[in-house]
Amino acid sequence: MARTPSQNFAGMEMPKFMDFTSFAEQFKVPGIDAKALMDSQRKNFEAFSAAQTIALEAVQAVSRRQVEIMRDLMEESAGAVKELSTAGKPEEKLAKQTELFKQSFEHSLANLRELTEMGAKSNGEAAELINQRITEGLDEIRTAIQKAATAK
Repeated sequence: MARTPSQNFAGMEMPKFMDFTSFAEQFKVPGIDAKALMDSQRKNFEAFSAAQTIALEAVQAVSRRQVEIMRDLMEESAGAVKELSTAGKPEEKLAKQTELFKQSFEHSLANLRELTEMGAKSNGEAAELINQRITEGLDEIRTAIQKAATAK
């Protein structure tokens, strides 16, 4: 989901009052590029905002999947009750009940694995975004220090 740099996690335009560049430039400090510093902070905000969006979308996807799983479980349970309530020998019913339990258990494990993978994937995406921004931020700091050192 591509966002423009001026959009926050909800996709809304960032308010003008959050542009601190002109404010910071009023307080010029030798060796500090206020515009670069503010640009770096804006990028940090955008990266965290994007990570938050990924997390929110993942929570929504997991919730939707949990609803689907519950719906399937209710249907399976109704079918199992119907199947077990039919006439038959006790041994046959016990064998059928055991088989239904085994199937239910395996299905539950598969669902749990799916939900876990969904969460792990989104966590990985969000962490990668933050990690990338931290690396970029450190590069920006190194470049700013090098610029300040060569300007002297």
